[in-house]
Amino acid sequence: MDTVQNLPPSPTITTESAVVETWNINKIYRTGFWLNQKVQSLTNFSLSVRQGETFGLLGPNGAGKTTLLKILLGVIRPTSGRAVLLGKPIGDRATKQKVGYLPENPYFYDFLTAWEFLEFVGGLFQIPVSKQKQRIPQLLDLVGLAQKTAKKKQLRQYSKGMMQRVGMAQALINDPELVFFDEPMSGLDPLGRYQVREIILSLKEQGKTIFFNSHVLTDVEQICDRIAILARGELICVGSLEEILGSANVYQVVVKGGTESQLEEWITGLKLEDNLWHGQLKGDPQAFIDHLPALDIQLINLNLARASLEEYFIRQLKERGITASQ
Repeated sequence: MDTVQNLPPSPTITTESAVVETWNINKIYRTGFWLNQKVQSLTNFSLSVRQGETFGLLGPNGAGKTTLLKILLGVIRPTSGRAVLLGKPIGDRATKQKVGYLPENPYFYDFLTAWEFLEFVGGLFQIPVSKQKQRIPQLLDLVGLAQKTAKKKQLRQYSKGMMQRVGMAQALINDPELVFFDEPMSGLDPLGRYQVREIILSLKEQGKTIFFNSHVLTDVEQICDRIAILARGELICVGSLEEILGSANVYQVVVKGGTESQLEEWITGLKLEDNLWHGQLKGDPQAFIDHLPALDIQLINLNLARASLEEYFIRQLKERGITASQ
């Protein structure tokens, strides 16, 4: 278990500044023709998200990320456990007025223009027309859509990146305190990801609390205050990047001589380049150095390096026997 986990069975995580809190959330789905098969989607999930922070929930496909968001939004109910948003139990109608949401695969009425669609969503929130006329141009400017295009072009003519930006605008139409984004970078090219990332950063500057799911790790590293990793429905770790990756320091080692079988006991990811072995040290550096003379191996280089979020993420999954197909 990682030192950054800090996940007791009965957490005392309530704080005055927390806007999302969960306690021992479990979700079991029943499948099969007779609904006699059980699938555990979330297991004892406990978490606290602070006011004003950008929080990223990471995990492979099928980890339970979307299930968690649906529970928090009141779309589905947990099998057991409880959660609160903005200090109120999930499902509270008044709280929903203060929350924005962009699903992973949203469906919009594609015969509408972006302007018409935002008017429709504003009506659902019972936002006065006079306020909509002020709010919609602000949102279009925030997400980088020209007002002329938004008024004349139907959504069916939009690219994936443009649709994602419209989706972000509708999630913000009610000027929410808390925003949920489910895989906001999914399917976007590098430019589209950059644009979405800039939007999230601008929301962060406004003091919004942002909770989003993702498996695009490079973007998460750039914008998140804290992250959590979810795998097979279980929370592996939670903390800031410094807290998590600070515990994931690795030693990069280069040696000369010896055989692969000798070195595999001490080094992982072995590669032979120009008669030099490269890899990451497994055990204690001093014990490795003391052992080298008996193996007739010469140490060329030994450097301490912080693992990237991607390296840490992959290692956590491998340690739990999780492959891409799972």
